[in-house]
Amino acid sequence: MSHSHDHTDHSSYITNDASDDGIDRRGFLKCMAWAGTGVVWALKAGVPTSVPIGRISLMNDAERKSIFFAQLSDSHIGFSKEANKDVTATLREAVVKLNALPQAPAFVLHTGDISQLSLAAEFDTADQVLGELRTDSMFFVPGEHDVLNDNGKSYLARYGQRFGAKGGGWYSFTHSGVHFVALVNVLNLKAGGFGSLGSEQLDWLRRDLRGIASSTPVVVFAHVPLWTVYPEWGWGTDDSEQALTLLKRFGSVTVLNGHIHQIMQKVEGNIAFHTAMSTAFPQPAPGTAPAPGPMKVEPERLRSVLGITNVTYIAGQHTLAVVDGTLSGLPPAFAAAAHEGMRANSEPGAERSPSLAANEIAIDNFSFMPKTLTVPRGTTVTWINRDDVPHVIVSPQGRFRSSPVLDTNQRHSVTLKESGTYDYFCSVHPVMTGRIVVT
Repeated sequence: MSHSHDHTDHSSYITNDASDDGIDRRGFLKCMAWAGTGVVWALKAGVPTSVPIGRISLMNDAERKSIFFAQLSDSHIGFSKEANKDVTATLREAVVKLNALPQAPAFVLHTGDISQLSLAAEFDTADQVLGELRTDSMFFVPGEHDVLNDNGKSYLARYGQRFGAKGGGWYSFTHSGVHFVALVNVLNLKAGGFGSLGSEQLDWLRRDLRGIASSTPVVVFAHVPLWTVYPEWGWGTDDSEQALTLLKRFGSVTVLNGHIHQIMQKVEGNIAFHTAMSTAFPQPAPGTAPAPGPMKVEPERLRSVLGITNVTYIAGQHTLAVVDGTLSGLPPAFAAAAHEGMRANSEPGAERSPSLAANEIAIDNFSFMPKTLTVPRGTTVTWINRDDVPHVIVSPQGRFRSSPVLDTNQRHSVTLKESGTYDYFCSVHPVMTGRIVVT
């Protein structure tokens, strides 16, 4: 796989701009991969600074009073593979960590993938655990796993009405002088693309921001990053530049995302970007494995690579302060160092066999193998999911029926009766594309 990641002297930096989102990749801050459980944000001169959770008790009264919200992400309730057999337990541990803070967050944001397969029972379990939080309110945006079965209808029925959500689930609110904008970039994805906001949501965002003073701090939260973290893995949003252009007039903008299950941050002008750890399982750092996906680590290290985020805003200042910590209680630097020793044995798909029968297509390492299959007319073609995450096979032109949600080891077959070229993609991970040529 070709990529722009420099493995020589500073492998945790991305060193060149591989996208057209208008953001200089040379402006990356060092990736704090595998840092862990929590983040508290405070704004100072427009730049988010990280403070260890253990230092919260040492803050002065003004700083402690300013700790007002937290971020959770990627709980994946229902996941039970080798990377984490009990994701409910680790979500509950994150809740306990938040409840133990010296001051309770005023509210908590969840930046998507609440569930693994968007099943009602999974949402029920998540709601039960999150209901134990010592906080006033909970705000959500969906991840791709939350909209698998019905393009988000069940998610909206459960969570959308709470916030007066518009369209596919976007909304905004103002708290303590800060304007919060919840965006949705996991619906109606296009083959070969990344996350997508869409024209309807962008029009709404333009109207929403129109009446907000430029001096107002703005926090945007969405599931997929609004900057192109790593295009080869689809870690970005196709039309993010349009949203970021609307935000440039504000003096302080903080963008919080999930999806990639690790902490990466950068500042570009007035906009600070931060991605959060998962409470379920880690994913590889960009370019360090054949593909993204659940990453198995040694059991004793798991809680050093799972995380929560706490965010602080102090009135009269222009920056949010972000604090990252781990479920294990180990400091982020230790977790990052510990990760280096287990990378080689933790690549997704490392133990799976690529063997296939005739006319079968494996879904493995977030790829279709073979990428192009040639068969005679009337052949039945079967896809087999060997990944630890679900996929959905879709023909953009509707030339064959879409698959149901395919979890690990599940299959989907179609009989192709007409000659021609059949392009297809995964509607959950649209960077994945394939082709069948029928002769």
